[in-house]
Amino acid sequence: MSAKQYGILVIEDDFRIADIHKAFIEQSDGFYVVGMARNGSEAKALMAQYADDIHLILLDAYLPDVEGLELLWAIRRDYVHVDIVMVTAAREVETISEALRGGVFDYLIKPIEAARMSQMLIRFRREREVLANYAELSQDELDHVLARLQPSGAGRSSQKTRVLPKGIDRLTLRAVVAALQASSQPQAAMQVAREMGTSRSTARRYLEFLVSVQLVNAELGYGDVGRPERRYRLVGDALPWCEEE
Repeated sequence: MSAKQYGILVIEDDFRIADIHKAFIEQSDGFYVVGMARNGSEAKALMAQYADDIHLILLDAYLPDVEGLELLWAIRRDYVHVDIVMVTAAREVETISEALRGGVFDYLIKPIEAARMSQMLIRFRREREVLANYAELSQDELDHVLARLQPSGAGRSSQKTRVLPKGIDRLTLRAVVAALQASSQPQAAMQVAREMGTSRSTARRYLEFLVSVQLVNAELGYGDVGRPERRYRLVGDALPWCEEE
């Protein structure tokens, strides 16, 4: 599990969809559900009560007592520390444009695919952890964190499953990715190997493969005896490489 746990408030008037969101969040490493609101009034009450515990809001655009976009602006005004993701059936460009102007972290159109929700949560956690652990970022580092510069063929879940090179299998690759996701700090090959229960050479081979497709950054650090070693941090969505064909 990640050291940091991020609280999510689900604002959704359809209890069936809300329960699906809750189940998925509870299965996602590093996240938990703070509360469930069926309308704007319940959402405001939960925000007032648990503001310090809420880091992310899943907000529907259609609520029985308030327009979702109106609630978006109210939350943005009163709770600047909270990120918001629109999860809605609203496809109108006008609605999407206003949500983007309101600074939403992401916009997910129903019905939501599990892979797309997972991609959003992974990106949210990565950005929060990097911004919490660094005092300054270079332009290149910031571009990686915000996924502004996605190279062709690197880490987009909307693209087809990748063809893996000889010597790389999906089962082991998923284990390597899971080991990296489980820590908020860059991991050495030996640390990943211990987490997976495999050899250092195997872990390093897979880590270097992830570096080659620009899903992992390799940073120079120093081990217990003061020797320099490569440490690896996940910076992209590895799902297309891990899915079965």
